[in-house]
This record gives sequence, C-alpha cells and structure tokens, in this order.
Amino acid sequence: MKITKKILKLHEAQEVMQALGNEFAIVWNPDFVHPQFELYPLPENNYGPLEFIEAVVMDMDGTTTTTEELCLHSLEYMVRRISGKFKKEEWSGLDKLLDYPHIIGNSTTKHVEYLITRYNNYIDKTLIKKEFIKAAIWTLLIGKDNSRKNDIKINLSAFNISNLLEDNKFQNLIENINSELFEKSVDELALEYSNKFELNLFQDYVRVAVDIYYQRYHEILYKISKGETEELEKQFLSSADKHLIEPMPGIEVYLSLVKGFLDEADANYLVDYLIKQFELKNPNYKLNYDKAVLESNLKKMIKYFNNNPAKVGIVTSSIRYEAEIVLNELFNVIRKIIKSMELSEKVKSKLIEKFRNIHNIYDTFVTASDSNEIRLKPHRDLYSIALGNLNISKSNFSNVIGFEDSESGITAIRAAGIGLSVALPFHATENHNFEAATYKIKGGIPEVILNYNTFLKV
Repeated sequence: MKITKKILKLHEAQEVMQALGNEFAIVWNPDFVHPQFELYPLPENNYGPLEFIEAVVMDMDGTTTTTEELCLHSLEYMVRRISGKFKKEEWSGLDKLLDYPHIIGNSTTKHVEYLITRYNNYIDKTLIKKEFIKAAIWTLLIGKDNSRKNDIKINLSAFNISNLLEDNKFQNLIENINSELFEKSVDELALEYSNKFELNLFQDYVRVAVDIYYQRYHEILYKISKGETEELEKQFLSSADKHLIEPMPGIEVYLSLVKGFLDEADANYLVDYLIKQFELKNPNYKLNYDKAVLESNLKKMIKYFNNNPAKVGIVTSSIRYEAEIVLNELFNVIRKIIKSMELSEKVKSKLIEKFRNIHNIYDTFVTASDSNEIRLKPHRDLYSIALGNLNISKSNFSNVIGFEDSESGITAIRAAGIGLSVALPFHATENHNFEAATYKIKGGIPEVILNYNTFLKV
C-alpha cells in the first residue's frame, strides 16, 4: 500500500492498519507519555526449521545470565526503603505470581510505576524523600555511571534542591568518603534536604523511587567490579557452588556453536553435557531421546555453523554501564566452566580465548543507553537497532531467531519484525503471558539444541 498523506483520518488509518497484518501488540507507555499506548503490527509466526540462520538476537538478564535476580532484589529493596518494612514479618516481599509479570522485562520506569501503585499504602512520605537524598549522594560521590549522575542532578533541580551540591556538608563528604563519619553526615543531609521539597504528583514518586532502585543495583555492581563477588555470594546465594552472575544453562555451548567455534569430535561429550544441563534446569522433566540421533544432529549443526557462523546480538534494557559489568563477570565464569569441560585442548583453548572479550562473541551489543527509557521493551526499538547494526535486511528477518525470557521481551522481538521468537521462561517469569511467542520452551537452551536443533533444518 502506497501512502502519500501524512495526516490520516480515522477511517484512513483503519485501512492502513488493516493492510499491515492480522495480529497487533498493544504496548502501554509510561504515565507521562502521549499517547497512552501504541499498536504494533506483528509478523506472522515463523516456525522453521530454517535452511539458513543469518542472526540470533537475545536478551541478557534471565535469558543469557542469572542477573534478573539482582534486579528483583533491588526492586524489593527499594520498596522496603520507602516503606520502612525491612522485616519479613512486616512485609513478606514481592509476590511471584502477582508482581513478577509486571516488573520483569519492561523499562525501569514501568517497573517502578507498577510498584508505586501496588504498594502505595506502604509508602512513608517522609522516608521516601530521605532515601532519595541518600541515593542521590551515593550516586554522585561513589557511583560510576555518568548518565545516572546527570539524572540525579536533573531531579535535584526539578525539586529545587540542587543547592545541595554547593552545601559545605556535601563538599566535605567528597573529601571524606572513607571517613567513619560519612554515613552520619549523609543521614544529616538527608534529614535536612528532605524537608526542603515536596512530592506532589504520581510521577514525582516514580522518579525518586527509580533513583533509589538504581542506587541499590549499582551498589551491588560496584562491588562486583571491584572483585568483591565472594562477599555478595554469601549474602545472596545459599550454595557455595553458585556464582552471583553465571550463564543460564547451556548458553556457553549455544554461543560457541552458532559462532562456529566447536568441533564435531566433541559432539558426544557435548550431548551428555547438555542433557545434564537440561536435567539440572528441569528435574521433573525427562527428555525422550536417542543418543545416537542427538549426536548425529549436533555434528550437523557444528558443521553448518563452522561454515556459516551466525551474527549474534545481545539486547538489554539495562544501561551500558550495568551490562558491561554483568557481561564481563559472566565471561569470567564461562571461562572457568570451559576449563572444566572435557573438550579437545584445541577447542578449549580457542573458547577460553574467545570468551575473554564480549566483542569476540557479540556482533552488536545494544543497551538502554542506545535508546531512551520511554522506548525500551516491550517497544521494538532496541531489537530494531540490533537488526540495523547487524545489517540484516527486512527480506532476511525470516532468517533471524530471537530469544527472550519475559512477556515484554517477546513482544519487542515480534514487534521488530522477527517471526521466530522463542520464549525461555525461568522460575521468575513462568507466569508471564507468552501468547506472542512462536515457541515457549521450558527446557531452555539445552532443549533448543537437543530437541529443536537450534531451529536449523538438519
């Protein structure tokens, strides 16, 4: 359909939309954005198998790594800070069934809007202002992300308290960050400046709560970047065998496979390895398989990708500062895993070297910093940017596979024009609505490889 007019009447717009397809996604915008929602035409589902796979795009938190748990912790911690309900008997915490579908996969603003609405009766209006000042001071003095510092300054100005930055007490803090009196001085400033501004609008509460969330998450990332993961693992994990940031089951094999780094000689071991990974993820779900068939198919996949390496893009609603720390730590863990794998020495050496740099694996690395908070998932923008960076023409979108763990992520993939969208839910997203997904695979990446042959026609 050729459209020459730039402004359409309702009946004309309806004709245009009708020509775009039979299925549409409705995507709600943040509270302060016009219009209230947008409609995205979705491509037809592409069930494969594919003769040729040009590219793979996938989410980071929850799909590639386990860091979604840290985000959820930081959101819950934010609610506790603005309510004062730190004890489990005061508030049991976020509800997996009711809350999780609304706070995983969207922009941080949408997550916080939901929580401010849901737990509005818990909010202590004096406490939330104090916690905002504390978060602002930490971000400005200790935080490492300049975009966050700029956001803090914008918010201080919006509430007419930017004179905090010139206050002698604040200036003294700059030179005494490691002083024993630092926390006491921060508390004094928080008490003083929390009395100098008011929160009147719903969006006021959202913007300060967003800063409180980020402060907690960045505090954790700051410690990770300083190599203090062992201390954090004791705090967050119940098992000494677990890492704070580690690959989702089978992801190290999948990335190595589609980039063409594996050897057919290792197929037997890799099938056993993937079966174990599958069983760890799904203890109550057994694979029905013929080992010889799995090995034969994996050899065919290895041969195909060695001759036709796929382009790989990672797409995350995390800002670049966060994503770089997460991925670098992830690759540190992956290298340790590879060292323990019973692969041929040539392949093992190659993989260890490849996983030293994220750019050896990812052909594009798209984060929230490449767009804007109001255009993150479930909007299509991040995935559209990735497809553009990978130089994929629209005519080849049918040769692209998209992986996500959340409802919003799947919607973003489909809205970007990718028909083969694969939902890989984990325990925190198993209650999401994945009706937009082409496939919903509970067995994760191991099942993608073993049961679906990576959607390649073998």
